[in-house]
Amino acid sequence: MDEIYIDFLNRPDVQALAMTDDEILAAVESSLATQGRGEAVIEPRVHLEPGVSRGHFNVLRGALREPVDAAGVKVVGDFIDNYTLGLPSELALLMLFDPRTGVPRAILDASGITDMRTGAVTAIGAKHLARHGSKVLGHVGARGTAYWNVRLMDRIFDFDEIRVHSRRPESRDGFAARLARDLGKPVVAKEDWRACVEGADIVVEASRLVAPEPLLRTEWIKPGALVVPYGTMSAVELSLTDIMAKVVVDDWGQCKGGKFGSLRAHVEAGKLTAETLHAELGQIVAGLKPGRASDDETILFWHRGLSLSDIALGHAMLEKARRLGIGQRLRYA
Repeated sequence: MDEIYIDFLNRPDVQALAMTDDEILAAVESSLATQGRGEAVIEPRVHLEPGVSRGHFNVLRGALREPVDAAGVKVVGDFIDNYTLGLPSELALLMLFDPRTGVPRAILDASGITDMRTGAVTAIGAKHLARHGSKVLGHVGARGTAYWNVRLMDRIFDFDEIRVHSRRPESRDGFAARLARDLGKPVVAKEDWRACVEGADIVVEASRLVAPEPLLRTEWIKPGALVVPYGTMSAVELSLTDIMAKVVVDDWGQCKGGKFGSLRAHVEAGKLTAETLHAELGQIVAGLKPGRASDDETILFWHRGLSLSDIALGHAMLEKARRLGIGQRLRYA
């Protein structure tokens, strides 16, 4: 057997790449279109709960055809008490393989990838499903993915008003200050959910709840708004889907099963089914199904997270790393 080497990008390497907003959005949008055309394989995520803390591992698997041409597996932890140890709640690794031979190609720190690709899917969903003139964003949650939600959506919409909220004052205040510095515009930290989301053109719910609790009230949603709830534990009322003209997801296979997810109760109650679902986002990006048709449509976009986005963004990072001479090569065989 010939020698086999694996490309390795650790966290400092990923940070050194300094991926631009446009590079992130392009990689993820391309993977969504590939998925929409049926040129990808995605397996529903599975979970591992170690049972020794408040947390679990997500294992995501998938494969993309050309131009990425890779299979991948990402393992990401979701441990809500990590902040007490000075650790991010989500730490992850992405492994890429040759889809024809199974030869391992690369290992990447995927904590940043998880944050970036989640923000990109939120932003691309908003690009296709929010009103074009959306100028007010209400964002609940300040975890790692939240930063990229706001940053990449603002890249597309250039908001006039950005409101953020999270449970801990130090978290929401620090989050608002970081965003204001990086975006070069005011970002307001709100003390409660209602003040943050009521009347907003785009509402994103990325909360960190221990158990399901309906904290986002349906009555606060502005007609014509886009609502993007994706907390692991549901924070929405069962009535939320009743006001929606369209419900869009990233992957129905993942959304219809499992124990976690913002609309889990809606699936179990029969409020969200394959028949009531409008489309997967990839079908809209690929031009196979329509996105927003009018300004008065109130739309919900639920995303659980795609292995395909991880694989595509990891591939884009590896290509940039090779151009810049960043990273290491590890002997495998």
